[in-house]
Amino acid sequence: MEATSLKKKDLKRFKEILLGKKAELLRNAQKTLTEDMTLDADDLPDEMDLASSEYLQSFTFRLRGREKTFLKKIDHALKKIDDGHFGVCEECEEPISLKRLEARPETTLCIRCKEDQERIEKAYG
Repeated sequence: MEATSLKKKDLKRFKEILLGKKAELLRNAQKTLTEDMTLDADDLPDEMDLASSEYLQSFTFRLRGREKTFLKKIDHALKKIDDGHFGVCEECEEPISLKRLEARPETTLCIRCKEDQERIEKAYG
């Protein structure tokens, strides 16, 4: 894999952005964990409320799964900064555009490879 061509100031900025996203994600996860997620059927007036609450709880657990995945992507990007490979597409090994990195600094693919991946996923659903 080719070393990144980004300037040191850009790498520092992306590292700060990623660390900020990570801190926010961890704060939100901690907040969710400290909130009472248990259900007490006696406190709910009817089955509809119970179903609605179970749906909400299920949604929250799925969200935590997405947060966990996002956290892994952030950690991977931070490691790539430290290793000198940040900003390089993991598929074609070409530089990822600065514009794409600014929009999604945790990305591992250039826009062309990402579009190819999405086309394949759509075709094979």
